[in-house]
Amino acid sequence: MKTMLMLSAAAMTLAAQDRFIEGNPASAVRVLIYEDLQCPDCATFRAMMDQTLLPRFASTVAFEHRDFPLDKHSWARKAAIASRYFESISPQLALDYRQSMFAHLREIPKDKFEENLQAFATAHNLAPEKALAALGDAALAAAVEKDYQEGVARGVAHTPTVFVNGEPFIEHFPVEDVVKTIERELASSTK
Repeated sequence: MKTMLMLSAAAMTLAAQDRFIEGNPASAVRVLIYEDLQCPDCATFRAMMDQTLLPRFASTVAFEHRDFPLDKHSWARKAAIASRYFESISPQLALDYRQSMFAHLREIPKDKFEENLQAFATAHNLAPEKALAALGDAALAAAVEKDYQEGVARGVAHTPTVFVNGEPFIEHFPVEDVVKTIERELASSTK
């Protein structure tokens, strides 16, 4: 995948607050992404990131992922917990999982989520039973809930909701608007 080629393992880290970051974790320009792994609009934003934002800004901007699973999506919360499990093994593995979920979300009916999770784990040489067991991990669930509650406190109600240094972009927005805002914030951060 393009993202794997563009980002080094050093650029994908867990920040001090256990935040998954793509790009430059030391950047003053922060893009907070509240996402639901079963959300078609989030899949569209993921494509924007892979095709436009990361190729252009990976070395200068921190893209912080936050989980915001919507109640209307039957397996979104489980997917967020699974992502946290994979993140505990490797940030790259978590990124691979998130990209896989977005790429295949329309192919995963609610009664096949666990099968999909097991298949992903097996394809990455991990024990599928451990991945399934992680869905019951209270600490992982609490981390997802913490992100969700933080989003609610910020007024997030739809996904994706993206904040570029605090400026919100909600659900449907052109990538050009995000690019302009990032460029403006980068310019003001160097003054």
